[in-house]
Amino acid sequence: MGPLQVGTLCNYIRDWRSVDMELDDIKISQAIIKRYSEKLLDSLESDVVVVGGGPAGLAAAYYLAKANRKVILLERRLSIGGGMWGGGIMFNEIVVQREGKEILDEFGVRTIEADKGYYCADSVETVSTICSTACKAGARILNLISVEDVMLIEDRVRGLVINWTAVEMGGLHVDPITLRTNYVVDATGHAAEVACIIQRKSGAALLTPTGMVMGEKPMYADKGESTIVENTKEFFPGVFCAGMCCNAVFGGPRMGPIFGGMLLSGRKVAGIVDQRLQERV
Repeated sequence: MGPLQVGTLCNYIRDWRSVDMELDDIKISQAIIKRYSEKLLDSLESDVVVVGGGPAGLAAAYYLAKANRKVILLERRLSIGGGMWGGGIMFNEIVVQREGKEILDEFGVRTIEADKGYYCADSVETVSTICSTACKAGARILNLISVEDVMLIEDRVRGLVINWTAVEMGGLHVDPITLRTNYVVDATGHAAEVACIIQRKSGAALLTPTGMVMGEKPMYADKGESTIVENTKEFFPGVFCAGMCCNAVFGGPRMGPIFGGMLLSGRKVAGIVDQRLQERV
């Protein structure tokens, strides 16, 4: 660290010591409650709700927000990023192929070519950068929210029923609230949670070869990476899948810690939904 940097840090210390603002605990609480309430109220109606904050869901939210769509992303967990944080077996590196690298380049994520056509990226940098970029593009992320039902009107999903994750984990009998939206993207990964809710509660057939959630197949990265993009489509009126959810719904293989297909799927579903929204005008 050079002399200029040391001096600058010393200035910060002096500045902090000179701060004499008295903090009011209640005003802090009021600010949080007021601002979150404003965000939640504004989220009750939207163009698109993305369920699941993994790489596919974040990519979808980013591209939709970039297209000036009002998009809300719901994540059950405290943290955003799904399985990408852990890379492979908790080695926090991920792999993408050339097409996936192009998306990481767009986000400004640094990559290293590990072998011809195989690019590595730090998983922590990747998740934090994509999440930040999606937020700055205009996507609203609400974490610690679980989807427990869908609003089904005239055989089409027109909204989602949500509750706090803590309520779900605690097994508490607390009634939920509803979000109205034009389209839903199920990006809940292996669990395909929205698809399973629709199958279980509606009794209607899904737009799959069997009419049901077909379940993911064993690991086969080469096949899985291509089918995840191919299977990125509408599986019930008003509901699309993205990411690993696509292969869970349509019966494709899992891919493991290669994430190019996830990102490509998120971008593809954003394009499909944006086109549908244009057609509604």
